[in-house]
Amino acid sequence: MPKATWNGAVIAEAPSNAVEVVEGNIYFPIASVNADFLQPSDHHTVCGWKGTASYYSIAVDGEVNRDAAWFYPEPKDAAKQIAGRVAFWRGVKVDA
Repeated sequence: MPKATWNGAVIAEAPSNAVEVVEGNIYFPIASVNADFLQPSDHHTVCGWKGTASYYSIAVDGEVNRDAAWFYPEPKDAAKQIAGRVAFWRGVKVDA
């Protein structure tokens, strides 16, 4: 079962058949992410084929990992399978 952890906390966990893998990144359904650890960020990036990504920072036990989670609120048609999903980086350990 894929799981994302950071600073000793499980940030997301979902069955293998519930995640999407795109460009080597595991996108978890938003419902499988513990929202208590997410803080909205004003950071955005643009991907030519996926669209505009928005970010969350992750906060655990007083430590913050800025912009360590991203999602596509309105992905382009080519990436519609990642709508409603979140991926992680910047030291967040993701085990498949």
